[in-house]
Amino acid sequence: MKSTEISGVFRQKGKLFTINPDKCKGIKIYNERLILYNGKEFRSWNPYRSKLAAAILNGLTSINFSSKKNILYLGAATGTTVSHISDITTEGTIYAVEYSPVAVKKLLEICKIRSNIVPILADANHPERYLSSVPKIDFIYQDISQRNQADIFIDNVKIFLKQKGEGILMIKARSIDVASSPKKIYDAVIDKIKKQDLNVTNLIDLSPNVKDHAAVVIAT
Repeated sequence: MKSTEISGVFRQKGKLFTINPDKCKGIKIYNERLILYNGKEFRSWNPYRSKLAAAILNGLTSINFSSKKNILYLGAATGTTVSHISDITTEGTIYAVEYSPVAVKKLLEICKIRSNIVPILADANHPERYLSSVPKIDFIYQDISQRNQADIFIDNVKIFLKQKGEGILMIKARSIDVASSPKKIYDAVIDKIKKQDLNVTNLIDLSPNVKDHAAVVIAT
């Protein structure tokens, strides 16, 4: 098991892993594989289930995750990727925003054993509705299938992201425009972000694990 360039993420035989906290040993989130190595339990991180894992496998190294980061996660769903970030940011807090009550119900089950996740049932289109629940944060991560996904990201960055903070927007090309090419959509989103005086530091295509998606990395 070898460390990757991203703190808290490990690689073995081309697969990614994070360390399962001691209090969570033996507990799976989405039927992932558990491996015992040097007295620690590692959880396999499936790139077909997590776009962040796909991005890391495709060369994402520029993000500064650490154990003390506070993160705003928009589009938390049932918590697959959230749980792996929870493994990494052991001393930080993840504010996990999700609009679907069904998904939040499953997310709450994860929160029962992972105290560093704060579930928030809310619409990310309206960040003012959870303004009192989320402080200024170090990192913002978004995975939302809506046509205005870039605008949602920008609005939340303006409100919550600290100076010298970072963020990742997972662009879902087909949710924005089914007729245009993914590259044109990625370029349009990047142009929109740059017009907000945000620095785009990387663009990573997520294929073959996730088709017609890309990760845009930004910094303030």
